[in-house]
Amino acid sequence: MAGTLERIEKDLVVLGEVVATLAAEFDSNYSTYLESLGQAVRQQLILASYHICTQGYPDAFVRLPFSQRQQLQKSLREMAEKAQTQLPLLVENVSSSAGQESESDDTNAIANTINTPTPITNPEQLGNRIEKLEEAIAQTLHQLSRNSNRLLQQSEILPPQLPEEVLEVAAQADGSGENVLGQPNLLNLVMETENPQEPESAKITQILAIRLRLSEIEFADTSAMANRNQIRHLSSRLSTLRREYHKKQRERTIAEAEAAWRSSWFEE
Repeated sequence: MAGTLERIEKDLVVLGEVVATLAAEFDSNYSTYLESLGQAVRQQLILASYHICTQGYPDAFVRLPFSQRQQLQKSLREMAEKAQTQLPLLVENVSSSAGQESESDDTNAIANTINTPTPITNPEQLGNRIEKLEEAIAQTLHQLSRNSNRLLQQSEILPPQLPEEVLEVAAQADGSGENVLGQPNLLNLVMETENPQEPESAKITQILAIRLRLSEIEFADTSAMANRNQIRHLSSRLSTLRREYHKKQRERTIAEAEAAWRSSWFEE
């Protein structure tokens, strides 16, 4: 039985080494993916803004003085470029955050003094890190959508009476509303407003707003889509490793229980 436990432990060590290698592949592929995604986000935000200003609210855009139009365009470019710069940094940020959490759970003071990050050898930890990275990507797109809509409202392109809650809904990746036919990353919202002087006469207002969606951005960019497919392939390998890891852990637990039973069993 000792031999069985030893074999299982060796199998788990080998699996851990495979997970560590896979984690490095994830980091490399995500870095490449986020570089291409950043470029695509910059382009798609500008295209969505162009459509809103020229197709959605052309009268409002034309009414702006030349200097204000230039300032609006400059601010949109700066937002897009900032997002393009921030996205590739998410891999390092999430990895550092995961490392700090791991250290905070470690009661060994000596281990906490080591600056070199510990490689991930547990597939569950790797899966959690990937999940946090995807959440960070979604949050970046959400914030960019919300800030862009707020800028368009402040520039008097979007209706000024829109409450913050409506802009928040518009920015949600899976928010309510309908996509604009043929135009990615745009959303049609229908809002019912009341006249304080005539409460019974509600007014229906149709709103066109920016909603950056990861799937639409990837679909419109061949490089981002190709890199995403590579990540899907790695995710499939991770799922297989998770199943193998859980199986080995189960085998180890059973072997330990059997050994514990025998160690305490005595014939009377």
